[in-house]
Amino acid sequence: MMLGFLLARAGVDVVVLEKHADFLRDFRGDTIHPSTLEVMYELGILEEFLKRPHQEVRELSAQVGDEMLGIADFSHLPTHCKFLALMPQWDFLNFIVEQGKRYARFQAKMQAEAVGLIKQDGRIVGVSVKTPAGLVEIRAGLTVGADGRHSIVRELAGFEVEDLGAPIDVLWMRISRRPNDREQTLGHAVAGRILVMINREDYWQCAFVIPKGAADEIRKRGIEQFRQDIANLEPFLRDRVNELREWNDVSLLTVKVDRLRKWWRPGLLCIGDAAHAMSPVGGVGINLAIQDAVASANILSAKLGADNLSDRDLAAVQRRREFPTRATQRLQVAIQNRVIRRVLSSSEALTVPWPLRLLQLWPSLRRIPARVVGLGFRPENVRTPESSQSH
Repeated sequence: MMLGFLLARAGVDVVVLEKHADFLRDFRGDTIHPSTLEVMYELGILEEFLKRPHQEVRELSAQVGDEMLGIADFSHLPTHCKFLALMPQWDFLNFIVEQGKRYARFQAKMQAEAVGLIKQDGRIVGVSVKTPAGLVEIRAGLTVGADGRHSIVRELAGFEVEDLGAPIDVLWMRISRRPNDREQTLGHAVAGRILVMINREDYWQCAFVIPKGAADEIRKRGIEQFRQDIANLEPFLRDRVNELREWNDVSLLTVKVDRLRKWWRPGLLCIGDAAHAMSPVGGVGINLAIQDAVASANILSAKLGADNLSDRDLAAVQRRREFPTRATQRLQVAIQNRVIRRVLSSSEALTVPWPLRLLQLWPSLRRIPARVVGLGFRPENVRTPESSQSH
């Protein structure tokens, strides 16, 4: 959606396909990081965006056993917004659609599912689309697969996927929040269990981290035992865990960390999770995808406008975005394997790792994880001018 908006703004005809009738899917990523907020500032839409209901997270904390620890402090970032914004993803997507519709060259088609790639002379020249009115073809100078970690586009294209492995899955749920609850968003780790709680004002968005493939075993133990596990970890939730009435109130995120060896073929490019599925560690997946979109627009918009797009241009997008992707995934995999896996397999009281000890001794060091999470390894700036022909 962001790429479609940026290309239409630059004067390129764009059709964005969404297979559902709306964007209402629960427990998609809701974090909008400072790097993304900076992009919106550069586009002149930040002020309007911040008028929408959202929460602002200025620091991240963790609890290891009974000890509270500061992790990241966003207040020193070189950005206009020195916080993470929390907003349901459907609201964010609807906002970007509204901005895109300011441009005559932007179309967003709902209930339009890409089900096939159209090939001609060794190139991808469009997609077959299932709609309520039947099957239609949309031809394009460039087809972009931005359809997530279960991408049908990358599957149809036969791209080779490199699986980096993930030892965890996540059970997502929401539990009501009360005015006298603590304020901060935090993670809580004890031997064998990790719970992340994100403050959404009137409710907690909770992530219960489990070993890979353990969801069926947890379900077999019953919802009452699961509620008890949460209450034991966070006793102040004990009087409201019954809001989890059945397993339908708990969503499973099957964690994948992978990337394509090659993100493109003639006429086709994959970005975001379709090119590189990210771990939920750091909540950076959406923001990495948006950085992909900005880089793609910067590199491709003029070529698309002049109708002289080459394979070299598509390869340039991968070259630009491959380093931050690999660096982020390397860090996520290290945290998964060296920290989260050890916590989940531990049966003894946890000790605070020395890097976290350093963050407590020298609070200024918290700027480092804030920069890695908030900006990433290669933040992108909008370099596409607004076309006078796009309105």
